[in-house]
Amino acid sequence: METIPRTTVFDAGSLDYDGSQIEPLWAYRVLGVQGDSIVYFTGRMTVFRDMLIDLEDLRETTAGVPISSELVLHFIVEHFDDPSLRLAYHRQRILVAVAREEIIKACKTHVQRDASDLYFKGRKLSVSVATASASSAKIHLGLNITAEGVPEGVEAVGLSELGVKDASALAALIAKSYAREIAEIEDDLTKTRVF
Repeated sequence: METIPRTTVFDAGSLDYDGSQIEPLWAYRVLGVQGDSIVYFTGRMTVFRDMLIDLEDLRETTAGVPISSELVLHFIVEHFDDPSLRLAYHRQRILVAVAREEIIKACKTHVQRDASDLYFKGRKLSVSVATASASSAKIHLGLNITAEGVPEGVEAVGLSELGVKDASALAALIAKSYAREIAEIEDDLTKTRVF
């Protein structure tokens, strides 16, 4: 019997990320995607201080310098079952681990994971954040496609340098694998005896 994913996987094509996409119900308001979802798209990333939600990023980012990259593969996840920040961070780790597995399969190269960040030979491949609101929990994961346009002093690497030729195809694999992981967890919850 095949598991049916309960998380909608949606390809939004080409969009730039400015931090507003982490707000609750963004996928529904902008794309018409209702309910639990993982939306992926490619585009520039420019997040200024007023849109940062990670206080460590806020402390380390100077006023005029955004978190940025010229071309990024973005994932926006939203879940409505439990708008818990703790659960959002657990699911963020699942998403990052799934992304790492799919990148390794696609590139046949080793990518390291440190918490919610991915690295290749010490160079940063990803950015990610999780948050929660009264209605939902959200995750953003960005994977550099190129290493251009990152802030000065950041040693970055892009998927293209690792050999990824089709970022959208990789995104679909990551999104579907994540949706499958979440569905399998839900299935496990409905077949386990609790004492």
